[in-house]
Amino acid sequence: MRRTIGQALLGLMAALAMLGTAQTATAQIHLNPAYGDGTLLGPTMARGAVVWSHGRSVDVEDSNAPTPLYMKTMKDAGWDVFRLDRMRVSDTLPNSSRALAGYADQLKDRGYRKVVLTGQSFGAFLSLMAAGQSDRVDAVVGTAPAAFGNFSDSYDSFRDNAAQLWPILRGIHSARVMLFFFHGDDFDPGGRGESARGILSSRGLDHIVVDQPALLTGHGAATTGMFVRRFGACILRFAEAPPRRGDPSCDESWGRTPSAELMRAAAPEPRTGSGTSSPAGTGARSFLGVWYGAYINGREIALAVDRVDGDAVYADYVLGPGMEADQPMERAQRKGRIENDELVFDEKGRNTLRYSIRTDGRLSATWLDRSGKGRLETTLRRMD
Repeated sequence: MRRTIGQALLGLMAALAMLGTAQTATAQIHLNPAYGDGTLLGPTMARGAVVWSHGRSVDVEDSNAPTPLYMKTMKDAGWDVFRLDRMRVSDTLPNSSRALAGYADQLKDRGYRKVVLTGQSFGAFLSLMAAGQSDRVDAVVGTAPAAFGNFSDSYDSFRDNAAQLWPILRGIHSARVMLFFFHGDDFDPGGRGESARGILSSRGLDHIVVDQPALLTGHGAATTGMFVRRFGACILRFAEAPPRRGDPSCDESWGRTPSAELMRAAAPEPRTGSGTSSPAGTGARSFLGVWYGAYINGREIALAVDRVDGDAVYADYVLGPGMEADQPMERAQRKGRIENDELVFDEKGRNTLRYSIRTDGRLSATWLDRSGKGRLETTLRRMD
């Protein structure tokens, strides 16, 4: 009898220890407003509540990662936006997904009409798992889902970013699911788009799977301005209602077709002097014309090269409005030169612009901040 009582006490102590560990883990997982401006509308006025879950790093606390730009699209549309912030010491798939499912239930209990879970990388896994643990989640948006490392550092396990994703998708009962997979993502084993579509279709779940969208590359592609320009409106529609026949294309044409405002601004302004047919001028003439493209930060770009005069090349550089209100359209006249078959604008005190002609006739474009701290690259195509 004493032995039985002793075993029972040991079992009770173990259970209490496990409970304490679980409570400690939960205490390190918090649901916080995503924006510190005090603008939460509340359950009766908001269109719904959306919770974004960050990734997980072995080196830094991803709870410090900024809320992605596309969440502001939902805030501006009248959604209350939250974050699931987790300390990495207790940030496991079971702990954090269980906490997230609980928070989703709490938001519904508070009266929010819709609850949508979004997440990046590890956070995408958590959002999908939570949707399988709570039938009160209306939709999930997962970008670059991953929880088992990347090709470079975790070659033996990174394939589980696919293998472990499939049972999670099969465990979702009612939520509609939107997934994004990106080209050049070191965490992506490849081929996940079609498999995900097949599983979600077999489950009878409303879904959209965006697989390898053009011009958006790498694990962090969803954090960029270009991602918002291209997919922000589609994410918002998906959060609010299931996709319907006749909906606009999910992949907006932004960055492929120049805005009228940008092209008006790119019209060359009159300049004094005339061109020359000197050897330098002849080489530079291949750059003449209006070129268009977009930076990954979500700003259009136009370069109107309109005159060659001896060794000098003259152009108008137009940068479209940015994602923030304090980033208006900019236009500048630039004077450059040809250097080793590259068109270079590096006037003193100004940002450096470098262009070279690719084999397909397009321009490789590089913008370098004059302080040396910033760099953007893109490809421009001729518009005239």
